Amino acid sequence: MSDRSLLVGALIALLSALLLWSLWRNGYLPYRLVPLKLFTPGEWWNPGTGGGPRTIEGSDALTVYEALLFGLLTYGCGRIGNFSELFRRHVVSRGQPFLAVAAAVAAGLTQLLVWKETLPVVRPVLVLVAAVAGGEIYQSQTVVNVIYALIAAAVLYPFARLGRWRALIAARRSGSTPATADNTPDPATATSADRWPELRAAGWTDAADTLTAEVRTGRMNDVDVARLRHAWALATRSPDRLAPLAEAVLRTGGAAALHPSGHRDLPRRTARHDVLTGQVRIGRCAEDPHNPYARRSTGIALDPTLLGTSLLAVGPPGAGKSARLVRPVVEALGLRALAGQAALLAVGGAGAPLGPDDAFDVVVRVGNPASAHDLDLYGGTTDPDEAAAVLAEGLVGDVGSLDSRRAATVLAQLLGPYRAAHGHFPSVPELRELLDGSPQALAGLRATLEAAGQHPMLRELEARTRQAGGPGDPAPALADRVALLDRPAFAGFFATGPDAHPFALRSLGQYPLRVRVDLPERGHAEASRLLTRLLLAQFTAITATRTDTTLFACLVLDDATHAVTAETVRGIRRLRSVNAGAVLALRTVDDVPEALHTPLLGAVGCTAAFSGITTWDGKRFAEAWGKEWVETREVAQHTVFADQPFTRALHALRKLVTGKAVTTDAVTVRQVERERWSASELAYAVPAGHAVIRLATVEGEHAPPLLVELSG
Repeated sequence: MSDRSLLVGALIALLSALLLWSLWRNGYLPYRLVPLKLFTPGEWWNPGTGGGPRTIEGSDALTVYEALLFGLLTYGCGRIGNFSELFRRHVVSRGQPFLAVAAAVAAGLTQLLVWKETLPVVRPVLVLVAAVAGGEIYQSQTVVNVIYALIAAAVLYPFARLGRWRALIAARRSGSTPATADNTPDPATATSADRWPELRAAGWTDAADTLTAEVRTGRMNDVDVARLRHAWALATRSPDRLAPLAEAVLRTGGAAALHPSGHRDLPRRTARHDVLTGQVRIGRCAEDPHNPYARRSTGIALDPTLLGTSLLAVGPPGAGKSARLVRPVVEALGLRALAGQAALLAVGGAGAPLGPDDAFDVVVRVGNPASAHDLDLYGGTTDPDEAAAVLAEGLVGDVGSLDSRRAATVLAQLLGPYRAAHGHFPSVPELRELLDGSPQALAGLRATLEAAGQHPMLRELEARTRQAGGPGDPAPALADRVALLDRPAFAGFFATGPDAHPFALRSLGQYPLRVRVDLPERGHAEASRLLTRLLLAQFTAITATRTDTTLFACLVLDDATHAVTAETVRGIRRLRSVNAGAVLALRTVDDVPEALHTPLLGAVGCTAAFSGITTWDGKRFAEAWGKEWVETREVAQHTVFADQPFTRALHALRKLVTGKAVTTDAVTVRQVERERWSASELAYAVPAGHAVIRLATVEGEHAPPLLVELSG
């Protein structure tokens, strides 16, 4: 139920109860005393159904009767108006001390109304006590004071329970802050999870007691709990690792099994996270007829089971893709990396809101001389064929007239001989010379191979020499693309050789790293797109070949313009089977080659259309999301022709008075198939700060496209 419906319902119930009580007190309800007269002596009452009390006993009975009816009316008003949900949502959810203060204010107001006898409490209690103990009991002022004190305490007790005053006082004395209702677990769950039953079941009671004390004293955060649970789950698969982990817990407590960076949390969180489940909240479903009724006003979050199907976000600049979707996802993956459960590669332009430097283990600033890390163009592989295939995809994968397989063959004919001769792959200037067919470079490489006796590699090099300059030779196009990286701004980057130590993307499949790559989009846009395409190709190739898939690996591209190729689309489709995913942000679907529009939308399981997209983009999303069966009602009005003279006269009179002929409505109800969201609705009906998001899990569960109000 929405907040508006809840507040309106409570107000209507309260006004209805006040009206009924006013009618009762002023005697406007008939037969109101009949039930009381049926169970009391007749001499207590005046004659008639509306006759009032005649004796003091009748007055006392009426006082108790009114108190009982007031209690029933209050209970019914509370249930009908759903006041408990209103109190939980708007008071309890704010936590302490707001809850205690609100309960105290309500208690003070109620006490005032009780002692002003606006609420029928004091007199009915006094009447009942006199009926049980006799009226002589009120001759003692001490007894009267005790009764008054008990009444005040009884009125105060429910508010003390609602405000949780006892827990607040105990927390203040111990120096801690009581938890709010939203994060207070169920008592049974708190008892089992707080005491680390998995450790106790394995016999490590001392380690469980240590972690229990750490949690209860606030020395562990949610990342520590998730990290230790994951470490224990991994240790149970290798029994020889249980003892070292338990000893580390006894020695360092919640700091055991730390992330290699030594960090236990991110420097700053901008979104709401549930680290134990890996979820990050991105917004809530809007109150819109397109959303199913059960989904309206409910929160929506992303987790690895959704990101494992990959996510495509499309929206114009300023729509909120980076701040409201990409940044929360990067934060969530960073937290999971600190818990040892994920590896993250975030790629964006310099200055993109992907998080501070302290939130990452490796920060590569391409083209910045102050960068502490370099980038390996070959992804850390030692196989020339694999390096050639990935590099060809990054260099010319977006050129439709070139076959990337032929380009990979050309690169393999050069990378293999060079590595055999020098023990490493060529640097960017050397690779450019080889692709240009420089006689000096080829002669030097040939001489080195002959001296080393590398005859198979000599045949590869000779084959490249024979094919150079032929029709359809991709070497010139490859050389032109490599020339984009052979610029003074990139001098010193992409180094190879024994003295070079660039960051290799292959380590993402082995360690829970948090990596950010800043690209020089402003001064070198084409080079940035080339590197983005290369990183996407390397990521899909590396994750597909890893053997240990327990670590969730995710690539986040803040701008995937011209980065998607036919081969990477096939690679994205394979990610869900190897516990990996990709998040791609585009300004428009036209940033992808037209032939790949349908394959890309079919390869990703999660799609998001932000406000401001064009009708052309909306059409593609509408086709991808399909249609649904809806019930339509068509009303047709038909003129009624009367057969009888009197009926015709009545119809004529009615037409004279109303100016309209007498008609009858013909209603037709039928099932039709319509698009869930049309192209025009996606282009013009999505408000600012909203997005239409369709989600699917790696298990195959899916939700219809939902209009989501993004929270940022």
